[in-house]
Amino acid sequence: MTIHTPVPPVETIPAEATGPAVRAVSPAPIGMLAELTHRCPLRCPYCSNPVDLERRSAELDTATWVRVLHEASALGVLQVHLSGGEPTARRDIAEIVRACAETGLYSNLITAGIGVTRERLEGLADAGLDHVQLSFQGADAATTDRVAGLPRAHERKLELAAWVRALGLPLTVNVVVHRANIVQVPLFLELALDLGAKRIEIAHAQYYGWALRNRSALMPTREQVGVAIATVEAARERLRNRIVIDAVLPDYYARYPKPCMQGWGRQSLNVTPSGRVLPCHAAETIPGLQFWNVRDRSVADIWRDSPAFNAYRGTDWMQEPCRSCARRERDWGGCRCQALAIAGDAAATDPACHLSPLHARMGALADADAGTDGAAYDYRRYATEPAEPLS
Repeated sequence: MTIHTPVPPVETIPAEATGPAVRAVSPAPIGMLAELTHRCPLRCPYCSNPVDLERRSAELDTATWVRVLHEASALGVLQVHLSGGEPTARRDIAEIVRACAETGLYSNLITAGIGVTRERLEGLADAGLDHVQLSFQGADAATTDRVAGLPRAHERKLELAAWVRALGLPLTVNVVVHRANIVQVPLFLELALDLGAKRIEIAHAQYYGWALRNRSALMPTREQVGVAIATVEAARERLRNRIVIDAVLPDYYARYPKPCMQGWGRQSLNVTPSGRVLPCHAAETIPGLQFWNVRDRSVADIWRDSPAFNAYRGTDWMQEPCRSCARRERDWGGCRCQALAIAGDAAATDPACHLSPLHARMGALADADAGTDGAAYDYRRYATEPAEPLS
């Protein structure tokens, strides 16, 4: 993943800080993000996939994914988020869903809702799919289609949502909030209710990968963020018996950092399309980390002994002020990838924290980006594809 912001020289992780000698005891993971493919019909400029997308030729085969799911279940994983890219781009998605059901894993399909026929969705339901999480880029067709970079995307999402409801599958609506759609938060809530969703996730854009590259085009103002947060809190009270509302707050305007992944190597793991196992989806931005692959090792071995997982597990790695902070086992130092992006040091205090010496700089970056106007999106694409201007 390419860092697209001026930063100080990057500090790599010394070898002695990444080995088993600093391993902290960690419980078994409860969740796994299975990134089945980076192929996707959408081109969202905030995509959490790395800027250097993995090709289809590098993807794990069906048998390997089935083995990984069995190993994850044996380790203690309870739920698997089938993601991408667009996971239904895999022809073997039904076999992967069936493997989840056979091993007792709760399966959540995270989909853009494009290119999925009703018959295929029925096949996934028959294979044992437990839940569908459908992304919306806007609360109306014009916004969705523009942000997604695909005509008629909104229309096809609405169609898929109706099929999900007809099949009796639980539905979550997922929204990434940024400058182009932040004023639509009330409309997103209405949309989720109209679609019969049981849950909506309203997540402010997290600036890694493509979102970092597009930060100046995506960053909302401080005032817009305040209104959006207040709207969500009021809706939680008003709609508490109708829909669950989850929210991911905007780091650049925060006072405290979020406990990224509930702590590095504590509760979850990511498997990339080619089989590398990561503590979080952006961990590959950190130089010097060694990521083990499921082609070579078991999920359990990777979880316990991988140098990447042990690099920032627990609290021993922390610098001040994190090391002596009373919140150190609450926010776990915040986000390592964000510390790298802003401070140039993945072990530094997350600048989202007001105790970080770079907290003011982070706020200034947000205010400066929010003050720009008319910036074009650098749409998500494979490296060989030419950039396209925003129409």
